[in-house]
Amino acid sequence: MEDARQTEAEDASSPIKTVLIVEDDEDIGLALSQVLKEETHYQVVVATDGFQALKIIRTIQPDLFVVDYHLPEMNGLEFVDTLRAKPEYARTPMLLMSARPPWPDLAQRQLLCLEKPFELDIFVLQIKELLLA
Repeated sequence: MEDARQTEAEDASSPIKTVLIVEDDEDIGLALSQVLKEETHYQVVVATDGFQALKIIRTIQPDLFVVDYHLPEMNGLEFVDTLRAKPEYARTPMLLMSARPPWPDLAQRQLLCLEKPFELDIFVLQIKELLLA
């Protein structure tokens, strides 16, 4: 029982982390956002494409990016490459999502990927692990 109380106290004292989800399917973006908002220590912002996300990061600095691979105009890898070229985001954790992951490109970039469809509890666990690293 003491361990549970300690974990709850640690969660309550943890700073709120900002997660930027870049997902062109609004239903998926909303679902992922709602799941993370149920966790008390996440602020979630959703963008529907890479260019919108680049505008958003002018005003906020996310602690984690969750990026769909198949985005309009700029795919997820192009977005990740753009971010990593910026010194302030070179070490920010990023998670790619895709129904058809480009595995060789992911390995080359040392980028984690969740293959769609995935379980929401696996998604939340992956977010927690990335933010602890």
